[in-house]
Amino acid sequence: MSIFTGAGVALITPMNADGTVNYKKLEEIIEWQIANHTDAIIICGTTGEASTLSNEEHLECIRLCCEVVRKRIPVLAGTGSNCTASAVYLSKEAEKAGADALLVVTPYYNKCTQNGLKAHFTEIAGAVHIPVVLYNIPGRTGVRIEPETVVALCRDVENIVGVKDATGDISEVACVLSLAKKEGVEVDLYSGNDDQIVPVLSLGGKGVISVLSNILPQETHDMAASYFEGDVKKSMEMQLEYFDLIGALFCEVNPIPVKKAMNLMGMEAGPLRAPLTEMEDAHAARLAEEMKKAGIAVK
Repeated sequence: MSIFTGAGVALITPMNADGTVNYKKLEEIIEWQIANHTDAIIICGTTGEASTLSNEEHLECIRLCCEVVRKRIPVLAGTGSNCTASAVYLSKEAEKAGADALLVVTPYYNKCTQNGLKAHFTEIAGAVHIPVVLYNIPGRTGVRIEPETVVALCRDVENIVGVKDATGDISEVACVLSLAKKEGVEVDLYSGNDDQIVPVLSLGGKGVISVLSNILPQETHDMAASYFEGDVKKSMEMQLEYFDLIGALFCEVNPIPVKKAMNLMGMEAGPLRAPLTEMEDAHAARLAEEMKKAGIAVK
């Protein structure tokens, strides 16, 4: 059984003006997400600026999220690192905190081999008892988890259950799921790209781990839910309706635009941590315009 189906939010980490984590605001945002029917919370991932959180902050965000959610929906904790030992530590602590599953990114900078990836993910999964979702995002890490590696890990490691595919390559998605079908291996595949939600679902994907859900949780949920309910036309129309907004949300590196969008909505997401910088004025104007077109009130 999949950890979740539908639209899970790749949650931002709100900051105070001084750059510290705003835990009170984080709690409010989580409750708002649940009230608007998001299907899962993904905490401390790329969108959550995990790479600039200290271990203490990282784990406190996970603990708080689990405490606030109280098993109402699944919580997936981002616990990846380019150091296997560090990833093992974060994963164990996330399990203790009550996370339902882990999202573990490919080691970055090291550029390990496919055998290295297998060893890395196998060691992490072996250290915990909860499901692990691989996170394939070669544009950020410099390393791609090849389809054969994804399928082998899901076949050979009991609690590695799927992959978040942020390659942006729909043929890669098709290759993973085709290979899995041929080998009789269950691979829960989630889109890591909001502009490909419906295409990924059409190939057998389980849903999306979404940036868009930070500002449109109900609508992103509905896009996936409509597909699963058989209303493919409605799902497709929603994908196209928000296409330009999604483009604006990625006109600068994530999560710069989405935090700007939330601040424009009055949600007090706060500033970004260096080396990320505030959005350029022209891009911010484009984002605000697309938000208005999508019916989002901008302050």
